Amino acid sequence: MRIGVTGPTGLVGSALLPALTGAGHEAVGLRRGAGDAAGPPSWDPSTGRVAAGGPLDAVVHLAGENIAGGRWTAARKARIRGSRVEGTGALCRGLAALDPRPSTLVCASAVGFYGDRGDERLDESSPAGTGFLADVCQEWEAAAAPAREAGIRVVHLRIGIVLTPAGGALGQMLLPFKMGVGGVIGSGRQFMSWIALDDVVAAVLHAVRTDGLEGPVNAVAPNPVSNAEFTKTLGRVLGRPTILPMPAFGARLAFGEMADHLLLGGARVEPTRLGETGFEFGYPELDGALRHLLGR
Repeated sequence: MRIGVTGPTGLVGSALLPALTGAGHEAVGLRRGAGDAAGPPSWDPSTGRVAAGGPLDAVVHLAGENIAGGRWTAARKARIRGSRVEGTGALCRGLAALDPRPSTLVCASAVGFYGDRGDERLDESSPAGTGFLADVCQEWEAAAAPAREAGIRVVHLRIGIVLTPAGGALGQMLLPFKMGVGGVIGSGRQFMSWIALDDVVAAVLHAVRTDGLEGPVNAVAPNPVSNAEFTKTLGRVLGRPTILPMPAFGARLAFGEMADHLLLGGARVEPTRLGETGFEFGYPELDGALRHLLGR
C-alpha cells in the first residue's frame, strides 16, 4: 500500500515511517506546507490540500501541537485545540475531495478523551470525561466527519502515554530518575495508561490492515499501572532509589493547569477493540517494556 503520514518527524511518525517501509509499504511523509503536485509530498493545514505525488491507499494523521510542550497559557491552549480540531477538519475535507480517495484514515486521538476517572475501568464504549483535554479529544474526533461521510474508513486511535527514551514522558523522567531524585507524583494513585512505542507503531499498522476496525480504538497496553507502581518499576529497572516525591502543590506550582491533567489525574484504560480484532502486544507488561526500551 501507499500510505501518507502527517507529522512524519514527531515521536510516533519518525518510528512509523521506517516500520511501514520495512513491512513492504510505500511510506509518504506529508510535511506541512502549501505544496503542489510537482513538489515534495505535503499537506496544507489551513486548506487541507494534499499533494502526495500520486494516489494514497491510506493516511495516518499524527500532526498536532505538543500537549506537554509548556505551560497551558490561553494562547497555547488555542494552538493545541486549533492544530488538532481545525487541522483535522481541513485534512479530512481535503481527503474527501481527492479522486481517488484513500480507503482508510487512521487519526490520532488520546486517552485524554476519558478525563480524570480514578480507578474506573474504561473501554471504547465509555463516555467522555470532562476538562480541557477531554473536550479537545471529542472535537478532534468529530472533526473527521468529512472523511467518514465520504466513505473513508476512519479509526480514532486513542493513544496512551507513549514510552520511549527518545522523548515524551519517559524521556523527561530518565535524567532525574538516573540521578536518584525521581519519585511519586501527588498521591501516586492516579493511573497511567501507557504503551511502548513499538506497540503504538504496530497498532497503527494493525488499524490500516484490519478492514473491520473503525471508530475509537484504545492504543494502550493491557496492564495500566498507578503512578506509584510506575515509579517503583522504573526505579527497579534503572537500579536507582525513588524516594523523593513531588507533592501535588509542587506539580501545580511548576506546571500550572497542565499538572492536573497530565501528572495528577489519570484514567485506567483498556485496549478492548485491539484485543477483539486479534492484535498481539509485544510488550504487555511494564517491567518488560522498560527493560526493552532502556536496554536493561
